[in-house]
Amino acid sequence: VSKPHIQQMPFAPFVPLRVQSSYSMLEAAIDPKQIAKLAQDRGFPAIAICDRNGLYGAVMFAKACIDAGVQPIIGTLLGIARDAEGKQVDYLPLYAQNETGYDNLCHLVSKAHLGRPQEFEPHVRLSDLEGHSEGLIALTGAGDGAVSRLLGEGQRDHGEQMLDRLRALFPDRLYIELAHNADPVQDAAEEALLDLAYARDLPIVATNPACFAEPHMHLAHDAMLCIANSTHIEADERPRSNRESFVKSAPMMEEAFADLPEATENTLTIARRCAYAPPYRDPILPSLAGDLEGEAKALAEDARMGLIGRVKGYYPNAVHSELVEALSLPSVAALEAKEQSFETLRTNGVWDEVLEYKKRLEFEVDIIVGMGFPGYFLIVADFIKWAKDNGIPVGPGRGSGTGSLVAWALTITDLDPIRLGLLFERFLNPERVSMPDFDIDFCETRRGEVIRYVQQKYGDDHVAQIITFGKLKARAVLRDCGRILQMSYGHVDRLCKMVPNHPTDPWTLPRTLNGAADFKREYDNDNAVKQLVDLAMQLEGFPRNSSTHAAGVVIGDRPLAQLVPLYRDPRSDMPVTQFDMKHVESSGLVKFDFLGLKTLSVLRKATDLLEKRGITVDLATLKWDDPAVFDLLKAGNTVGVFQLESEGMRRTLTAVKPTKFEDIIALVSLYRPGPMDNIPLFGKRNSGVVPI
Repeated sequence: VSKPHIQQMPFAPFVPLRVQSSYSMLEAAIDPKQIAKLAQDRGFPAIAICDRNGLYGAVMFAKACIDAGVQPIIGTLLGIARDAEGKQVDYLPLYAQNETGYDNLCHLVSKAHLGRPQEFEPHVRLSDLEGHSEGLIALTGAGDGAVSRLLGEGQRDHGEQMLDRLRALFPDRLYIELAHNADPVQDAAEEALLDLAYARDLPIVATNPACFAEPHMHLAHDAMLCIANSTHIEADERPRSNRESFVKSAPMMEEAFADLPEATENTLTIARRCAYAPPYRDPILPSLAGDLEGEAKALAEDARMGLIGRVKGYYPNAVHSELVEALSLPSVAALEAKEQSFETLRTNGVWDEVLEYKKRLEFEVDIIVGMGFPGYFLIVADFIKWAKDNGIPVGPGRGSGTGSLVAWALTITDLDPIRLGLLFERFLNPERVSMPDFDIDFCETRRGEVIRYVQQKYGDDHVAQIITFGKLKARAVLRDCGRILQMSYGHVDRLCKMVPNHPTDPWTLPRTLNGAADFKREYDNDNAVKQLVDLAMQLEGFPRNSSTHAAGVVIGDRPLAQLVPLYRDPRSDMPVTQFDMKHVESSGLVKFDFLGLKTLSVLRKATDLLEKRGITVDLATLKWDDPAVFDLLKAGNTVGVFQLESEGMRRTLTAVKPTKFEDIIALVSLYRPGPMDNIPLFGKRNSGVVPI
C-alpha cells in the first residue's frame, strides 16, 4: 500500500522476518509502530512481527505498517513442547498467509496460554498443529527451534524426525531458517541444516532474530533482561543480550549470506506469500432473538411493557387502565388517532406527559434499531435483570447511558431521563456512529456472580475479559534501572520524587529533564545519575507486564479464539483477550463494562444491619429533597459517598452549598480537569451573589 505523501524509494531486497516487538514483554525493546517506521526508512517492502507466544501488538503493528506504505506480516514465535509434560519448550516461527492462517494463528496462540498448567510456560504440542496448520508458513526456528537444537546437540536422527514431522504439517510451506548472529546453537547446527535442506529439497531463508532496533540499544536491552530476571548488570550468571540482535539492513544481510544468496531472496518470496493483515470487523454479538428483525421486535415490545411499569407509579390508580392501553399502542400515530377515547387521561392532565413518553420511546427505538444495536440493549438488560432478581445491588446509572428512556424502561438504569432533562443524543447519535457504552456498577463483592452468569448463558469460551498493559513509566523505570545498577535505594527514591506525578498529566523523563530544575541539576552534576536516566529513558514507555481491565468484558457469538488471540491471567481462570480495549473492538468484539463499586456493597451491608434492628430502608424510594441530607453535603460530611468523598470535592461542597439534586449533578460534572475552574463562579451564580 502506498500513500501519496510517502517518498518512494527502491525497495531493499530483503524482508526482516524475526522482529520481536516490545509486546514480547521485557524481552524486546521495539515498539510495534517503530518497527513500521524502521521498515519505511530502510526501504523494506515488508516486515514481520514475531512475538513469543503472542499477537498482542499485531493490530497496532499492521495499521502502522499500512500507514507507512509497508506490507505487514503477522507472525508469532509459538512454543512447542518437546516432552509430554511441557517442561522443555522449543519455538516455531509461524506466519499467516491468509484468513485461514490468521484464524489458525489465533487458535494456536490461545491454546498455548489456555491449554497448559500455569506453572509451565505457554506452549502447544506438535500434535495440536494437526488440522490447524493450513494457511501458515513455518520456519524451523534458528537457535531456539527444535531442529537446530537437536542437530546442535548431535542428535541427528531426532533432528531429522522433527524436520520430517514439520514438513508433513506444512507441505510446501516449511523453510529451513539460517541466522548468522553469533548464536552457538545455530552455528553448531548450520552445516547439518544445509545438508538436510538440499537432501529434502527444502528452501532456506535468512533471518536475524531482532529484539532491538539499532546497535546502540544493546545496553538498554541488556538492562531490560536484568529487569525481567530480577538480577543486576554486574551479575555473572544471568541472561545476556546478543549484540547481533538488532534489525540489520539489507546490505548487511546480503553480505552475511553472500555464499547463500537464495536465503535472502526467499525472504521476499515469503513476504509475497503472506500478504494478509488482521481484519477490521463490524460489531459481532450473540442474538437473544434470532436476527436483527427479531431483536428489533423484542426491543420495542420489552421497552413498551417496561415503560408502562415505570410510569404507572407516577399517576393515580384511576388512570391506570387508560395509561396501559395508551402506552401499549404500537406507535405515536396510533395513539394520536385515538386521543378522544382517552378521556380519563385528558381530564386528569396526564395526556401530554403520556404522549411525551410515547414519542421519546418511539424515537429512541427507531434510532437504536436503525444503528443496528437492539441486540446490545437486550443483552445488557438480561444480565442486569438477572442481577437484580438475585439480590445483587446494581447502580442506578452513570454516564451518558442515563439519557436513554429505553434503558430506563428496560431497567438498565433507574433514572427517568425525561424528568431529569437528560439528552439521549449524548449516548447514541446517528451522526457519530459508535457503539453504545453503558457504565454499569455492580456490588463489588458479587460482581463476579454476574460475570459467571454471562459465561454460563453464552458459553465459557464465548466470554473473556480484556487485557491491559502496565508500562515502564517514569518513576517505575527509574526504580527498576536503579536496582539493576545497584544504586542506593535512598538516592533513587529521592530522584523519583523529583518527577512530577500528576495522574491526569503524567510527566515523562525527557519532560522532567526540561522542566524540573532539581532533577536536571542532578543529571548534569552526577555521572551515576546521568547513566541511570539515560538508560531509563531508552526503556520508558515499553510494556512491563500484562493485567486485566478492571471492568471490560467481551461476549461473542462464537468461541472467541476464532476472532482474537487469548491468554489466561494467572490470577484468574477466565480467558483474557490479547488485544487491548481499542483493538479488541476493531476485531468485532463489543465491550461491556462490569464495574465493581464498593459503595454499593457498603449500602447493602448498611440496609441489612438496619433490617436486623427492625428498620426497613428502600433505597430506590428515598426522597431526593431531604433537608438533613443537604445539611451533610453543605458541611462536606461526605466521606464514603461515591464521587463526593475526595478532599477537593468536600471543599467544593462546603463552598457551593448544594440545596437540590441538580446541584449535585452540576458539581459532579464540573469537578474534572478543565471545567473545575468554573466551580467558584458556578457557586456564586447558584447562590445569587452573581447574576446568571
